[in-house]
Amino acid sequence: MAEVLVLVDHLDGEIKKSTFELLTAARALGEPSAVVVGPAGSGGKLSEGLKAHGAAKIYVAETDSSDFLTPQVSVLASLVESKDPAAVLIGVSADGKEIAGRLAVRTNSALLGDVVGVSAVDGGAGATHSVFGGAFIAEAKANTAHPVITLRPGSVEVEAADGAGAEESVEVPAASGRSATVQSREPVTGGDRPELTEASVIVSGGRGVGSAEQFSVVEGLADSLGAAVGASRAAVDSGFYPHQFQVGQTGKTVSPQLYIALGISGAIQHRAGMQTSKTIIAVNKDPEAPIFEIADFGVVGDLFKVAPQLQEEVTKRKS
Repeated sequence: MAEVLVLVDHLDGEIKKSTFELLTAARALGEPSAVVVGPAGSGGKLSEGLKAHGAAKIYVAETDSSDFLTPQVSVLASLVESKDPAAVLIGVSADGKEIAGRLAVRTNSALLGDVVGVSAVDGGAGATHSVFGGAFIAEAKANTAHPVITLRPGSVEVEAADGAGAEESVEVPAASGRSATVQSREPVTGGDRPELTEASVIVSGGRGVGSAEQFSVVEGLADSLGAAVGASRAAVDSGFYPHQFQVGQTGKTVSPQLYIALGISGAIQHRAGMQTSKTIIAVNKDPEAPIFEIADFGVVGDLFKVAPQLQEEVTKRKS
């Protein structure tokens, strides 16, 4: 069975949930092999989690470089040449899209971007795309060997599987012809709340929240539930909340167990980023709001009355 390379997204010894989704998806194409690029000791910290999710091999490339983007491209390109994998899977993120594009060009591979599913098709790799805000599903097939595929977070249900997890050290090829280097990185400050794409519960606010100051009602409910905070594009464009928390077609795609939408009308742009949530609760004053079309539970009412009551009840039950 051919190998499928999976680039591991990790931070401070923790594996991102999107990597487990990639390992699950990879099993449809072949035998998953995890690729870890990071500082010394990264492989040892991550190996158990990777084995528990089906990694048959773990390629570890250690580097003291603070710029991990270029080494990841170089390591993956080297492995594509030496291992001839069935495909390379990378999570959709700012770095992931950059790495995928560079890798596809360097290895002369097809690039299937922002897919929601993969499958083996006629001896090659096929991909499923959700397009036009989820209104249509498109199927595509790569016509080259070892295609590079980026998978949208939240698209695949994580399934644990025992993997051999045989570790193999690989060299980080020396960089050549580079005209720019990364001098420093500023980490995104998200507080103690879960990251949007990793959270099992999300509370999002829309234009109906009214202002940045009043977004505290969204944060309060989220904190009582141990949830992440999200925002619609309308709320972000109005300056109510930072762009990094935007959920939607031009923001982040999420698929939590519970999604609570406060003051969000439910435009197709927003729905495209959260409609695969397992349970959706919507609170909106407009009974005709499109969000109610996909909500499992809907409350027609003032979010500033409903959300505090819900927060109070949650706090009461937790005490």
